[in-house]
Amino acid sequence: MRLRFLASFALGALLAACSSAPPASDGAGTASTAADSPEAAAAYEEARDVDCRAAGGTLQPLGRLQRLQCVIPYADAGKSCGNKSDCSGQCLATGEVAAGAMATGTCQRDVSQNFGCRQRIDGGKAQGTICVD
Repeated sequence: MRLRFLASFALGALLAACSSAPPASDGAGTASTAADSPEAAAAYEEARDVDCRAAGGTLQPLGRLQRLQCVIPYADAGKSCGNKSDCSGQCLATGEVAAGAMATGTCQRDVSQNFGCRQRIDGGKAQGTICVD
């Protein structure tokens, strides 16, 4: 019984040591962190933009939430395709094609084409149209 108490106490002490400290107060009674400062946010965005440009992309607001994402063009963008395996991204129909019909498409230009409406081509056949935002 005493051994179980000591083991529970030791486990509790270990867990308490792993917990994070409360955020520092700004003197007005509200909690603040370095990440909350405009300077830290600007530095983060600048570093993110530099990393994105180094990878050959640009930061762009995407989707309904307009969240900034690094958009890097695919090397095979615009190439004719009949299957996803022909492209780095998706093989997309160039116009509206009946689902199940034989078709060719073009390779996706970049990840931003994942938003909006699109129709994939798989195995030389048009798939159903999907809209994502």
